[in-house]
Amino acid sequence: MKQSINLRFSVLTLLIVLAAFSRITPHMPNFSPLGAIGLFGAAYFAKKWQAFLIPTATTWLSDLFINNLIYAQYYPEFTWFYKGFYWQYGSYLFITLAGIFILQKTNPQRVFAGALTSTAIFFLVSNFGVWADGTMYPKTFEGLMTCYAAGIPFLKGTFFGDLFYSGVLFGVFAMAQKQFPVLKLRNASV
Repeated sequence: MKQSINLRFSVLTLLIVLAAFSRITPHMPNFSPLGAIGLFGAAYFAKKWQAFLIPTATTWLSDLFINNLIYAQYYPEFTWFYKGFYWQYGSYLFITLAGIFILQKTNPQRVFAGALTSTAIFFLVSNFGVWADGTMYPKTFEGLMTCYAAGIPFLKGTFFGDLFYSGVLFGVFAMAQKQFPVLKLRNASV
């Protein structure tokens, strides 16, 4: 039984790591796996602290790689965290929390609802962060609405990324569960 739990945990974690590091491939703005990995973790880790920790830690590791190797010319020194990271990471934690409730049972309709919710949470939180921490928009209600309006063109990429990566992660794991029944553990402490 313990070997089955470790295998399931390893497969879930591997899928999350692969998705997070797929960010290094060329993509449209905001087309990202990060909301989807929060939903995926929320749906399948029985220990909910793992649903928060593993996607967040994997996101941070992929950020370290991307910021310090791929985009190193934009950062004068090693970057542990980028400016305003807490707004994005906060949105990922909210996405995971929403996923725990939406994905108590997984089916295509719930995964789609999770992807829509993920997009909305990321849009609302990250744009609020741009407004609250930045100097580009006045600190008024109109300034906030202008900031949200300016973020609308990026909404498409966020939605397509959430939908695509949710489809891939949930689809691949569903196929893996059919092929390898040991991954179907429902009451395991994974």
